[in-house]
Amino acid sequence: MTSPKALIDAPSPNFDARKAVPDCIVLHYTGMETGEAALARLCDPEAKVSAHYMVEEDGRVFRLVPEERRAWHAGAAFWKGVKDINSASIGVEIVNPGHEFGYRPFPDAQVAAVINLLADIRSRWTIDDDRILGHSDIAPGRKIDPGELFPWKRLAQAGHGLWVEPPPSPGAPLGRGEEGTGVFALQAGLTRLGYNCAPSGQYDEWTETVVAAFQRHWLQTRFDGVADGETRARLVALLRAAG
Repeated sequence: MTSPKALIDAPSPNFDARKAVPDCIVLHYTGMETGEAALARLCDPEAKVSAHYMVEEDGRVFRLVPEERRAWHAGAAFWKGVKDINSASIGVEIVNPGHEFGYRPFPDAQVAAVINLLADIRSRWTIDDDRILGHSDIAPGRKIDPGELFPWKRLAQAGHGLWVEPPPSPGAPLGRGEEGTGVFALQAGLTRLGYNCAPSGQYDEWTETVVAAFQRHWLQTRFDGVADGETRARLVALLRAAG
């Protein structure tokens, strides 16, 4: 478990008062060329962005904002009916150039540090496994981080988050333009898990966007927004696991 002595304090002025008790953790990648540049931006009062923690590729963990305060990391977001995700979450920025500057796998030392940090955070707050999320989960289409290379399975194996690998469901894939009870059930399942995907029975562009976000977290081998049998089976299994 991460101890306070292992944290490097790098105070950011970019925070305000919480309006809720945090019950989720949102993981991001920094999406900048270097960790130094990301840290500078997260601490720049003119940038008006921040997170509670930043984890460097070598495993160093920077503490930017006290957990009791609201950091500004989520932006326009939604999960399980909540829109002020900044108030309801603890934000962790993970150094990685991201898709714009050369997306790459997350080093072992960095992942180990993230796992330790999650354990430390969860020792203080009640945060269920189905509320350890990526930025792309709470802001589909607008954000795609921490991305398809982030090792969600490894985190779940360490006790943080959910990961399931059921056999694929039977039936043809569902995609944009389709409609009916199967589409309605898919949307209802995504909504129950937490996504902003109101059931309509119409597989529209937004449904495709949300399915792609789901796949980027819980499938990772494809994220085209087509709900194939594997995607649908994982959604059902995740709902069972989440309870």
